[in-house]
Amino acid sequence: MVTGSGGPGVAMAAWSVSSAAAAHVFLLLVFPRVSHAQTFSFPFLQPESCGHNQYFDISALSCVPCGANQRRDARGTSCMCLPGFQMISNNGGPDFICKKCPENMKGITEDGWNCISCPGGITAEGKCHCPTGHILVERAVNGTLLSQATCKLCDENENSFTVANALGNRCVRCEPTFINTSRSCTCSAPNILTGGLCFSNTGNFPSRVISSARYGDLGMSFTSEWFAKYLQSSAVACWVYANLTSCQALGNMCVMNMNSYDSTTFDACRLFQFIFENTAGLRTVHSISFWRQNLPWLFYGDQLGLAPQVLSTTPLPTNFSFKGENQNRKLKFVAASYDVRGNFLKWQTLEGGILQLCPDTETRLNAAYSFGTTYQQNCEIPLSKILTDFPSPIFYDVYLEYTDENQHQYIWAVPVLNLNLQYNKILVNQDSSSSKWLLTRRIFLVDALSGRENDLGSQPRLIRIATQISLSIHLVPNTKNGNIYPPLITIAYSDIDTTDPSSQSVKVSFSVKYEMNQGEAQVQTDIALGVLGGLAVLSSLLKTAGWKRRIGSPMIDLQTVMKFLVYYAGDLANVFFIITVGTGLYWLIFFKAQKSISVLLPVPSQEERLVTYVGCAFALKALQFLHKFISQITIDIFFIDWERPKGKVLKAVEGEGGVRSAMVPVSIWRTYFVANEWNEIQTVRKINPLFQILTVLFFLEVVGFKNLALMDSSSSLSRSPPSYIAPYSRILRYAVSTVLWLVIGIIQIIFFVVFYERFIEDKIRQFVDLCCMSNISVFLLSHRCFGYYIHGRSVHGHADTNMEEMNMNLKREAENLCSQRGLVPNTDGQTFQIAISSQMRQHYDRIHETLTRKNGPARLLSSSASTFEQSIKAYHTMNKFLGSFIDHVHKEMDYFIKDKLLLERILGMEFMEPMEKSIFYNDEGYSFSSVLYYGNEATLLIFDLLFFCVVDLACQNFVLAAFLTYLQQEIFRFIRNTVGQKNLASKTLVDQRFLI
Repeated sequence: MVTGSGGPGVAMAAWSVSSAAAAHVFLLLVFPRVSHAQTFSFPFLQPESCGHNQYFDISALSCVPCGANQRRDARGTSCMCLPGFQMISNNGGPDFICKKCPENMKGITEDGWNCISCPGGITAEGKCHCPTGHILVERAVNGTLLSQATCKLCDENENSFTVANALGNRCVRCEPTFINTSRSCTCSAPNILTGGLCFSNTGNFPSRVISSARYGDLGMSFTSEWFAKYLQSSAVACWVYANLTSCQALGNMCVMNMNSYDSTTFDACRLFQFIFENTAGLRTVHSISFWRQNLPWLFYGDQLGLAPQVLSTTPLPTNFSFKGENQNRKLKFVAASYDVRGNFLKWQTLEGGILQLCPDTETRLNAAYSFGTTYQQNCEIPLSKILTDFPSPIFYDVYLEYTDENQHQYIWAVPVLNLNLQYNKILVNQDSSSSKWLLTRRIFLVDALSGRENDLGSQPRLIRIATQISLSIHLVPNTKNGNIYPPLITIAYSDIDTTDPSSQSVKVSFSVKYEMNQGEAQVQTDIALGVLGGLAVLSSLLKTAGWKRRIGSPMIDLQTVMKFLVYYAGDLANVFFIITVGTGLYWLIFFKAQKSISVLLPVPSQEERLVTYVGCAFALKALQFLHKFISQITIDIFFIDWERPKGKVLKAVEGEGGVRSAMVPVSIWRTYFVANEWNEIQTVRKINPLFQILTVLFFLEVVGFKNLALMDSSSSLSRSPPSYIAPYSRILRYAVSTVLWLVIGIIQIIFFVVFYERFIEDKIRQFVDLCCMSNISVFLLSHRCFGYYIHGRSVHGHADTNMEEMNMNLKREAENLCSQRGLVPNTDGQTFQIAISSQMRQHYDRIHETLTRKNGPARLLSSSASTFEQSIKAYHTMNKFLGSFIDHVHKEMDYFIKDKLLLERILGMEFMEPMEKSIFYNDEGYSFSSVLYYGNEATLLIFDLLFFCVVDLACQNFVLAAFLTYLQQEIFRFIRNTVGQKNLASKTLVDQRFLI
């Protein structure tokens, strides 16, 4: 649409421009342009820093002078007229005008707006003053201002019984105790005036009342101004008149004194007990014998053995469950609250942090009352904040609300264990025996009132704070429906000397813990430990017997006992490991998966038993690991070279200047190569240790499996940041860690054995093949008369050849055109367990002593060259001897080959002793790997797992545990390789420089 020059389009444009301009002008007027030189700071002033004729302007935050005939008011934030001046104008702003009163009307009315003639004197503020017992009257009944104020005497006669109120502007009825005692508004002798109340002689009521507040933590006691003013009056009003608020106030003062009872002094609790004992004729409340009519319920009684009856006799008639349609997982605590004067305030739920001094979000505060969630809250609060937030104590009677099977609502009184309570100066509630406890009912959080000495308006000399509050939930034994006994609140107070509240702070804590009787579980654990420990003894005896046979010694000596203890340590470590893993899995599965609650997690003190078992398992497993480690690096090993010279060569004779024929030397490189491969496979494992650690850490920290170890009922792997994170259970951390470690380790082993070794690489079998290709056999003794033999003699007669001949040999072997590799003709058996005779071992040792250059003749040790030549000679002697032994050359040291019996394989020992002949046992399982890491994977896996768990149990940090576990693996790996190289070089004459 096209518009003309005067059309609506132009009009709209003009209106837009004018509107924008107007808005811009408005903004400039309201928000002036900021100068670049302008600063945004000004003096910091407090209201009290203003002068006598200045007031604090709450808008400008500065001191402003008052007007003429004015001065600062009591608050300091406005002005008021001087005495003798009346207000003319006061709108709450700076326009405040005062005018001088006439000479005949020098008084000012109470509201300050009018001048008036006073009948008597004038106060310092310029107001009229009346004598005691009179009230000031400035206006008529209809509000008309009188020309002269009058002072009216209140009628104290029987028909009226009135006195002037505190402000002196009204006549009010006298306090009822004055009227009841003296039939007047005065309390004259022999009547007693105390706490603003008047009492006659109270008969047998104690007249000598102790008004002191005891502070046991600081070892001091002083007269409390609050007790001095109101203790006796509250007690007498409760005793004489059964005044409900006075009885509650008396009970509050007893609670402020820690419910402590001393039969020798009439303090607050002794007075309360006196009234309780002397009102036995009154009925009880709700049929509770400890709750007397008109009195608060403070105690459960002082009979010995009463506390266990209250805490563990009658279960609550309600059920709790984590899951299901009728799940009940909320503890509904309610409290009847009272102020310090005994007035009932209200019923209130404990949610929202009523008993939790530490500030937090409402969600986290309310998590304390989620059933099954162990709760722990700690913080440090400035003392100044506590004094500000709790000027007067609030008292709570706590109950647990529940619904019965008929859907009727009831409340159950929650007992309190006050650790500061003294009974005849003894802290009975700190005794380890619950039969000596004295349970109470009422609690408070902060008492900054009883610590005031001379003036209730002054700063308290001492303050009492509930620094530790613990809520204990006990599960009924053998319950299947989540029944619990009455909860117990344990509270401990600390007395703080308020020397400098602005710099002082106090540490407070609030916790909720769940307990169940662990006696049955401990008995079952002890039974399992006894049975498995007995089996461990039998296993260790069998291992020791096998070891004795393998070393060829029938004598039982100290070495035998030590060996038995080492074997027993390893077997007992497995027993502890099985028990701890089983226990951890039991708690993890049954606690997290249960619907109706039947088990609760052990508390930290109950976990100590399992933690001790884990520590024992680790220590014993470490001893077993070190035993195997040392045994593996001290084995006897020799590489038998079957290669023979291929002819003769002419060789120059040193020192003679001539030549002579000699055998072609056999290359040593094949032996070095095999030795290097042996050195490499010493630390080969069926799992990848780094992958194991990183995978476990990934599942724990990233996936969130560590959240399963939280002491709550949730089975979720994630937690939202705003929610409360419960503390970790050491049992659950151990269970989650061991399950993940074992599952990942077993998966790795299965993958390694089933897939990796079959289709990618099998280093153990490759080493056997390498020996055969190198024409070198391995003679290995792990014990004195027991070891392993790898038959590596080439079926082609020699292996030191060129590539063409090597390929031809391999081709012939693949096409079965040559004999098989086995030691026995027409067999493939290349690996054997060997049990050698003592004669064979002695002959071996004689040659070996020379080989290791330890016991050679002195003349041979004088020169390093001679020593080396002697070692070379010994090497060839050993090579020739072992080769001839394998070839059955020595009839007096012969051997025979047989299969092991099934029972021998199971027990890991040999029934037949090699008396005259050595025995070679066919070994298709490559058991020579038992002297390598490869054959001890179970021991290594469990040792690494226990190391990881012990570090985590100590520091509660999976990342640190993973790092230290990897570090110790690398350290032992380095030691094994280094020491193994030295041992290999010393036993086989292989130069260590050629070992990688």
